[in-house]
Amino acid sequence: LISKTRGSIILLCCQLSFICQLCALLTAVWFRLYLHPSKTSPFVRHVVATLLGIYFALFCFGWYALHFLLQSGITYGIMILTGVEHMHKYCLVVALGYLSFCQITRVYVFDYGMYSADFTGPMMVITQKITSVAFEIHDGECVKEDQLNQGQKLLAIRRMPSLLEYFSYNCNFMGILAGPTCSYNDYIAFIEGTPYRHRDLENKGKVNGKSRLNDPSPNTEVIRKLATCFISLLVFLSVCKVCPVERNVDDDFIATTPFYAQVVYLYLSMLTTRPKYYFVWTLADAINNAAGFGFNGYDSNGLPQWDLISNLRIMNIELATSFKVFLDNWNIQTAHWLKRVCYERCPYNPTAATFLLSAMWHGAYPGYYLTFLTGIVITLAARAVRHNVRPYFMGSPTLKFVYDVITWAATQIAICYTVIPFVLLSVGPSLKFYRSWYFCIHIGCILLAIVLPVKPRHLRLKEQQPAIQPSLESTDSNSNQKQKIKGWRMSLQKKL
Repeated sequence: LISKTRGSIILLCCQLSFICQLCALLTAVWFRLYLHPSKTSPFVRHVVATLLGIYFALFCFGWYALHFLLQSGITYGIMILTGVEHMHKYCLVVALGYLSFCQITRVYVFDYGMYSADFTGPMMVITQKITSVAFEIHDGECVKEDQLNQGQKLLAIRRMPSLLEYFSYNCNFMGILAGPTCSYNDYIAFIEGTPYRHRDLENKGKVNGKSRLNDPSPNTEVIRKLATCFISLLVFLSVCKVCPVERNVDDDFIATTPFYAQVVYLYLSMLTTRPKYYFVWTLADAINNAAGFGFNGYDSNGLPQWDLISNLRIMNIELATSFKVFLDNWNIQTAHWLKRVCYERCPYNPTAATFLLSAMWHGAYPGYYLTFLTGIVITLAARAVRHNVRPYFMGSPTLKFVYDVITWAATQIAICYTVIPFVLLSVGPSLKFYRSWYFCIHIGCILLAIVLPVKPRHLRLKEQQPAIQPSLESTDSNSNQKQKIKGWRMSLQKKL
């Protein structure tokens, strides 16, 4: 009876979230058509986007949605009351601590296992936004520009956001339920109707001599992404029960199934879990696009790109030939957040620190920590193989094809092996699965990471700088020569 009740509650929560997302999609179309920046002020757009977001959150999660406002309000107070020199650290600790407290109480106090639809999901995205804004304000107001890399310069915030702008960014109706995370500068540019990303209309925006509009219609892209959602949902509903993940730890299955068949089943069972993520993230992306948000300039053929805040690239995921390629195309905005907040700023062991931060951000289930601890080992091994083995296969197309096939199979199995605790959630079933495989991938990756040397990141960067410096000097000298020649020509023309 308890199991049936729990299943009914989960189903109801999923249905409410789905209904709200459909309402958000229709609202986004209305928002783009009737509250376009050319027709109304940024203030009105901020107010409407915020109020609609709070309404959808209350409809889905009830009074638990007040956590969204409370978390945002506390961190905004920290930004105002503390100096810009340390506020990014305080906001990271407070926002992540508040999120972790809610996750722990939800899992261990209320109900273990109710992870399908819960109020901490939106809080995870809001935590990303809070910390991103804090670090970007710190970069814009406290750090010298020559100490920032190109990405940090682009995202740096030069003034403190107003309270309305801050809440609109965190709680707008387009991303309150399922994200994705976006840059604060990109969101403000969308609200104000001013393009933030560089758009080279002369080279990329002309087709047959005709210049494209700066504000292209997203209708075609929205329809394409909705079709992807429909196919993903259809695939998930039709195959999710055929290959349940729990069967990987079934005693009879382990005892009677040959190891090669267990490997194949592991891949198929994990493959069937991905379409639900494809559905949720693609629908969230379509909602933002329907509102006019997500335009990222034009491609080489002059076609508009709507992937500014996209969260995944399905074909790159399924055909990934390395652990890094898979991670770079899965939950893209979270990967960007981890890179900007942790990996680029951590002075020691940035890879391990990034995986641990990701585990804390995901929640309190032990399976998350097993997944990300395993991910550290596999990432180090994959990096070692790529640096030491890959060059030997780049000599001919045939060898490269063989290498790609082998690394594709190895990557897919390594990903499945890594993330199965993420799906199983508990320590017991996860360790039972790893024992049935004799921890073979753990042991193999540790040996590869030890045997195959890879230079630390800071040493690789130092080696790249001398190679970059001459090219910069030559570029400067060439530009100086061109300026001198141009000056001689102008003086000659004046004399003539």
